[in-house]
Parts: sequence; C-alpha cells; structure tokens
Amino acid sequence: MSESHSHFQIRPRFKVNLSQSPDLIKSQLEEGLNKGDSGIYGTLIDGHATLLLPKEDQHYWSPQLGLSFESSDSGSLLRGLYGPRPEVWTMFVLFYSIIGFAALVISIIGYSNWSLGQSAQVLWAVPVLMVVFLTLHLVSYFGQKMGRKQMTQLHTFVESALNIQIRE
Repeated sequence: MSESHSHFQIRPRFKVNLSQSPDLIKSQLEEGLNKGDSGIYGTLIDGHATLLLPKEDQHYWSPQLGLSFESSDSGSLLRGLYGPRPEVWTMFVLFYSIIGFAALVISIIGYSNWSLGQSAQVLWAVPVLMVVFLTLHLVSYFGQKMGRKQMTQLHTFVESALNIQIRE
C-alpha cells in the first residue's frame, strides 16, 4: 500500500489513470473475484465495484473498498474509497450529529440564560461534549488501525487483479 495511506484519514482514497478500458477493468476484476484464491468477494455494477473480505474474516472494524471506473482520454480513471461498512459509517455519523446538535442546543440555552442574567452553568456541558467528540474520533482512529491489514489485502487484490501499481 502506498506511503500516503500510512497517516490517518477518515476514508482513505486513491485515484489513478489507466490505459485499460472500463469494460476491461470490469472483466479483470470479475476474473480476480471468480478465481477465489484471494478470498475477496464483491459486486460489480455499471462502472462501480464494492469489494469485501470473507464473512469469517470480518470483524466490526473490517473495511470495504468502493471502486468506480469511467472512461477518460487516456483510457480509464479508477477511483477507490476505503471505508467501514455502511452500518458502522452510519452509526458514527449519527453519534457525531447527536453530539453536534446537543452542543448547539446547550449553547443556545446557556447563552440565552447568560444574556438574561441567569445561571449559565449548562455551558459546562459543551466542553464535556467536545471530549466525547474527540473520544469518538479516537475510537474511529483505533478502529481503522485494526482494519489496516485488511485494507492492505483489498489494495493488493486490486493491484493484482488489474496488474497495476497504485502510487499516489
């Protein structure tokens, strides 16, 4: 996996120009998936692919790789996006939204009380919510670290199936 994936990104991605046509990319990926020696499985639909690890190897933090490939002047443009399964991603977005909404409501109430000369002690909840937000962010960081090996497996599969080196 390229060096740029060694630092933390919420959803690492890559983009590479290829000389192959989108149809050839699709058939190469299908061939790689049908071989079955990598254990990777997925779906291919109209210029898009989702690659996953075998169910028995998956854990809560297992990544998936979404690929899109489209025609370009030089052949094709391949884009990849690593991320958690949709249910994990949705859960984190929900938690971040709840924290943000709670901080907004508490801030409005607290500053309203403050401007009216009343007690604004509720504002102490805002730093607590920020700590919860940062803790959630750290949890996602460690979860991505736990999925690093599997992310490398997906990356290696794409390079092998398409017979390319992905550098960023």
